[in-house]
Amino acid sequence: MNRLRDQYEALLLDLDGTLYRGPEVIDGAPEALVPHGDSAQRLVYVTNNAARGPAKVAGHLAELGYPAAADDVVTSAQAAARMLGQRLSAGQEVLVVGTDDLAAEIEAVGLKPVRRFAQTPPAAVVQGHSPTTAWPDLAEAAYALRAGALWVASNTDRTLPNERGLAPGNGSMVAALRTASDREPLVAGKPYAPLMEDAVERAGTRNALVVGDRLDTDIEGANGLGLDSLLVLTGVSTLEEAVGAPAAQVPTYIALSLDALNAEIVSGVAAPGDVADLLRQHPGRAVRVRAVDSEIR
Repeated sequence: MNRLRDQYEALLLDLDGTLYRGPEVIDGAPEALVPHGDSAQRLVYVTNNAARGPAKVAGHLAELGYPAAADDVVTSAQAAARMLGQRLSAGQEVLVVGTDDLAAEIEAVGLKPVRRFAQTPPAAVVQGHSPTTAWPDLAEAAYALRAGALWVASNTDRTLPNERGLAPGNGSMVAALRTASDREPLVAGKPYAPLMEDAVERAGTRNALVVGDRLDTDIEGANGLGLDSLLVLTGVSTLEEAVGAPAAQVPTYIALSLDALNAEIVSGVAAPGDVADLLRQHPGRAVRVRAVDSEIR
């Protein structure tokens, strides 16, 4: 059997909405990633969420039944820190709006994380998701941005899926600072290239399938690097959105769940109006909706 996963040397896996929702695992997802037969893809977990470091993310994944170590995890916090490290001099101050794990990534690239400043503005502001971000944090960042600090956001996801539904994501907080500062950030996370480039480097191959639940981050990010992608309908984006998506957000494949990785692809390239029927007829298989990369250029 020619399974979908057998075509690729690596799977670049989104987390929120693809493998879990908040603390709850998505049914059947851990089992779907267990190697079958000769399948031996490198699994790289790629998250736009900058709240936790790689070791904590890997620990959470392992608790949910996924085979994961810290070296298998690539986060937008790491990508944001790398961007700042390339643009600033060692020891310069970076105002952190986010968690202590984000601050640790800033320190790891030789910069000095701070939470407040007095007379001298920091060289940069880095902003990542934290459930405890409050008005004083945003105000401090706004002062720094108005004073000319470089601004890097880990990601701009407007929402964050959890077990109760869709909560405000980092993008909602970025929008508040955008309004307050009249500035635009550089963005590290999907769909922008820095995080995806880090993931490809970690995987050690460009023969990789990006797997995710969001058209505007996972799929657009894959298309931007010319990688194939699988949209799973377990998180944010819906089938209706997928079949009507702009060219930059059209996935290579659509499936109901990760089970499709271990099954043959439905033959042919489906027209938008046929995708729903094909998924009903073949619930455990992926439907191809894009033939070649040139269609997204």
